[in-house]
Amino acid sequence: MRYIISLLLTSLALPAWAQVPQVVTDIPPVQALTAQVMGTLGTPVLLLEKGADEHDFALRPSQMRDIATADLVVWVGPELTPWLDRALAANPAPALALLDDPATQTQTYAPGHAEEEGSGIDPHAWLNPQNAIAWLDLIAARLAALDPEHATTYAANSAAAKARVAAMDTEIAAALAPLTDKSFVTFHAAYGYFTARYQLQAAASLALGDASAPGAARMSELAAQLRAGHYSCAFPEMQHDPALLTQIMAGSDTKLGAALDPVGSSLDFGPDAYDALMRGLAKNLSDCLYP
Repeated sequence: MRYIISLLLTSLALPAWAQVPQVVTDIPPVQALTAQVMGTLGTPVLLLEKGADEHDFALRPSQMRDIATADLVVWVGPELTPWLDRALAANPAPALALLDDPATQTQTYAPGHAEEEGSGIDPHAWLNPQNAIAWLDLIAARLAALDPEHATTYAANSAAAKARVAAMDTEIAAALAPLTDKSFVTFHAAYGYFTARYQLQAAASLALGDASAPGAARMSELAAQLRAGHYSCAFPEMQHDPALLTQIMAGSDTKLGAALDPVGSSLDFGPDAYDALMRGLAKNLSDCLYP
């Protein structure tokens, strides 16, 4: 009996092990960055499923439960994923909206696109690696606040991930440097951060709005520009039917490039997905645009 009492008193005196936060993320690049910060401590849940459109996605009941029980939801913001905004309104959870943080370098859409969207802020901010670097620090700080016991680990993982992103950024800049005079067309206006970061020509887009199909006037206008030789390449997207793009290319010398995937929903999800997304985007552009 004396031994049992002594054992109980000893166990009460021991510090409780901190529980690693349950983290939910919206899209693959955010999940990848968060996974790098968490390292071996845990795996953040990813809501957007493979092949899905980030602007229009229906959550399953199990995913709603993940949100409701999360210690932290890391997401870009309602400008990108209105479906998650609605879910958070119905199931409030602590959240880190990356686009809203002052550390994020934001930019606006071209006027036509802004009118279509109803907001001038372009939410595809992860396509500038400088934002990814800033987000790693934001994620690490929020996790450390929730889990002080592992704060040192989060900080170290963030530092290693930032170095990896910086090296990737330098390599992509060198690879794309010969292509700064090349113009191209994409399905929708998701690439402003990428083209600005690497000093590429601003891409023309077939669809002015993220969630809307291009109108007949826009298709006719862009088809005429393609026939006039204004663009070297046209790029479809993984989440959209390429038929409209190939239709307006008829009669032009514009080359059809590989399908782009700005959100990475076609990739294997995990800590390597951000690097794979950015390098894949650079490769697909250079493969078509390179002289």
